Amino acid sequence: MYLDAGSLQIAGESIDTSWFLFLAALLFVIGAVGLLVRRNPIVLLVCIELMLNAANLTLITFSRQLENLDGQLFALMSLTVAAAEAVIGLGILVDIFRLREIEDVDQLNELRG
Repeated sequence: MYLDAGSLQIAGESIDTSWFLFLAALLFVIGAVGLLVRRNPIVLLVCIELMLNAANLTLITFSRQLENLDGQLFALMSLTVAAAEAVIGLGILVDIFRLREIEDVDQLNELRG
């Protein structure tokens, strides 16, 4: 089966690359809006993870389209770093919640204990 340069074959079906890029853009915009609008620190971490996953989807889409594994390997390393970042960020937030019971990011203006 011949595929043109703008489509990917997944599970026997040919899907246009623009659908994946549109989904990645939509995920990134949702994450960016959530990051700008919400003030809860846990929601901010989730929005950052959503934006990173959108970037990873873009990397994997172009990697599949160009038939090169570099983008997929870079996305895998990015997921590893994002998981470590989430663990450290959640640990810091749990410690802050335990000490101060703060639910708004704007109230976190000092780092003293």
